Amino acid sequence: MLAIGSPLATSVLGSPLATSVRTSTSWNALLRELQQIWSDIGESEADKDRMLLELERECLEVYRRKVEEAANAKARLHQSVAAKEAEVATLMAALGDLNVHSPTEKKMASLKEKLASVSPLLEDLRMKREERIKQFADIKTQIEKISGEISGYNYPNDINSLTLEDQDLSLRRLTEFQTHLQTLQKDKSDRLRKVLEYVNEVHLLCGVLGLDFSQTVSDVHPSLQKANQEQSTNISNGTFEGLEQTINKLKTERRIRIQKLRDIVAALFELWNLMDSPQAEKNVFSRATSVLKLSEAEVTEPGVLSTEMIAQASAEVEKLTKLKASRMKELVMKRRSELEEICRMTHIEPDASTAAEKSNALIDSGLVDPSELLANIEAQITKAKDEVLSRKEIMDRIDRWLSACEEENWLEDYNQDQNRYNAGRGAHINLKRAEKARITISKIPAMVDNLINRTLAWEEEKKMLFLYDGVRLVSILEDYKLTRKQREEEKKRFRDQKKIQDLLLTEREAMYGSKPSPRKSNSFRKPNGYRANGNGSMTPTPRRNSVGGGTPELLTPRSYSGRQNGYFKEMRRLSTAPLNFVAISKEDTVSTYTSVCGSELGSPPHS
Repeated sequence: MLAIGSPLATSVLGSPLATSVRTSTSWNALLRELQQIWSDIGESEADKDRMLLELERECLEVYRRKVEEAANAKARLHQSVAAKEAEVATLMAALGDLNVHSPTEKKMASLKEKLASVSPLLEDLRMKREERIKQFADIKTQIEKISGEISGYNYPNDINSLTLEDQDLSLRRLTEFQTHLQTLQKDKSDRLRKVLEYVNEVHLLCGVLGLDFSQTVSDVHPSLQKANQEQSTNISNGTFEGLEQTINKLKTERRIRIQKLRDIVAALFELWNLMDSPQAEKNVFSRATSVLKLSEAEVTEPGVLSTEMIAQASAEVEKLTKLKASRMKELVMKRRSELEEICRMTHIEPDASTAAEKSNALIDSGLVDPSELLANIEAQITKAKDEVLSRKEIMDRIDRWLSACEEENWLEDYNQDQNRYNAGRGAHINLKRAEKARITISKIPAMVDNLINRTLAWEEEKKMLFLYDGVRLVSILEDYKLTRKQREEEKKRFRDQKKIQDLLLTEREAMYGSKPSPRKSNSFRKPNGYRANGNGSMTPTPRRNSVGGGTPELLTPRSYSGRQNGYFKEMRRLSTAPLNFVAISKEDTVSTYTSVCGSELGSPPHS
């Protein structure tokens, strides 16, 4: 039997298993049954004690083995919990998730409870880490791709600050990656937009110059072709430099071609004007001629500066030049006629060295190259046009003066009309014109003086004489002033002599009696210089200049045109001869007075 104080008995009686053993087959009952069996067998007491000791050793061995197994299980559980807690701490530190509290921080008696509590948290953190790593990898891939596009893949990507060596998967680190990615994306967007602007400009310039756009951009980088979809557009600094150099080269070529085409078009216009080319022939080159009125930046029409267009215009110039050589004589005569027309319209004497007869004779004799003669005439035309511009102000004043002189002549004819005050149709129109004419005529002396001063100032400035149809304008104006002064003096002398004649006539009538004048019936005839205007009134017809008798003729520039100086002197000598009113009979006096100065009979004198 077991001793009461033996370890086996103590373990059996004091262990928690005692309750379970008693519930089924109690340990004591089994021990008594074993002892009974041994007694029945006849085992000695010594053998019984020996076997009980062996049984006790076996029980201790079982206990020891169970304890070791339990201790090993506890160690494994503790190690597992510690490992998972360490992994949780590592993941929390890597993810920067400091707000998560580990359940293991609470005081727990069971390792299995700790393990059951930490396992879900670890799985959750592992999932978060995988997602975070995927996010970082995706962002890093994009950063590397964009950095490579910007750098042109010519040197390693400088993203050391964005490596994952520190296993920093925090949101702060992720935000840094995202910020850097957004910066690179913005830089890429700006570069793409700039590349697109450059490519569009290259496309425009290639279109204007007639060059192959695809080949031009391919020489910069193959990815710039729209047809190349496999390769992304290169946005490196090297591409920018290549596009800028290409644009500068194309702009230089455009500038050269524009100048070349403008020179060709200028020659075309000159030849067209010389050859009187039809408009249909000019319209063929309307695209080329449009370059003349456009600035360099405004030339955008495709193909307008192509080599084909320039070659076509050059060929036309060569063709017209050959045709010009065959028609040189005709062209010389035509340009000479243009020169004479310009001079005629502005009352300038054309250069006699290129007169039509002289030029024709020089060309026929072969002494002068027709091209040189034509160039000389062109220079004279240019000079004449410049002189027209410088004479414009004075010529305008001459026109106003001549218009006033015409009004003066009209008024003189109108004053000779004895029926000008009759109430006929249109009479009031002539009366209004006469009033305006008197106002205009009163300004003629000031107009002439002002014109002389202007002309003298022009001559002082240009260091040359102002000629009007070959005669100095100042001389014409001085002669006009002198003639006008003589005419006024003649009118005054005529009025004085008329008073004497009237006095003599009155005395003769008192002595011998009056008799009807045979010329009174002439007052009913239509006065000379007038014609019916269809409305019942009489309109003065143009006056014929007289060179003898009557008052002096006023000499204007038109009076000088086409006449010889000798004729002028004779006309002036005759026109300024004094009138002998004393030798005129009574009837002749009335007639002469009526025909020469009818204005004094019908109205007060006006000048």
